[in-house]
Amino acid sequence: MYDSLQLSKITEKLVIKDDLKKYYRFRPAGFYGGIATADTVGCNLRCKFCWSGNSVWNVKNTGEFYSPEDVALTLNTIARKKNYRRVRVSGGEPTIGKNHLIKLLNNIDSNLLFILETNGILLGKDKKYINELSQFNNLHVRVCLKGCNLEEFSLLTGAETGFNYQLRSLGYLRDKGLSFNVAVVSLKNDKKELYEKLKDIGLGKIMIEEEEIKLYPQVQKRLKKEGLIDYFK
Repeated sequence: MYDSLQLSKITEKLVIKDDLKKYYRFRPAGFYGGIATADTVGCNLRCKFCWSGNSVWNVKNTGEFYSPEDVALTLNTIARKKNYRRVRVSGGEPTIGKNHLIKLLNNIDSNLLFILETNGILLGKDKKYINELSQFNNLHVRVCLKGCNLEEFSLLTGAETGFNYQLRSLGYLRDKGLSFNVAVVSLKNDKKELYEKLKDIGLGKIMIEEEEIKLYPQVQKRLKKEGLIDYFK
């Protein structure tokens, strides 16, 4: 077991250098009907179903450092060439390195929607982070919950902390009026417990997206090792 907040600090030291952050790939992708994607390095969770490989488990030897301006320019260029209306950061946790992310958002074309795919832990830990994000009108936050409760969160991620911060981030996003949605990865058919938690924070009517887990070879290998492969199949 590990502390997701402590892992955040350790990871940030490896993937952030001043305002630079590590990325390993820039690409067009078919998700959301077409989206320009920058794949970053480093995460504060070790989800057993994660499709990322070296970008999560071997951050020291993966990727190169890029300025937020260069990342934004590349995303803007891909979107323009492909006639996309959306951009994102994927492959790792984009909220690691707040200054980098804020500067990146400042350089995204205003006519493009930036989809922030996050586990929400750092947003739930620091309300001021969400206050800074609220200045961007072309931002949508997609928070993916890892499980329906702390026990399932720990089963799926191996972390002892983080689930409550995920939930807290949703309340903060609501309070600041940001555009956001909730996704969830869960082994449970009955998600009533999660629905009740969301109801308690005033989000009882929010739609929940069930995240699709692609069983790439490395994902299957990890899930088999953890004895979870049958649940995901």
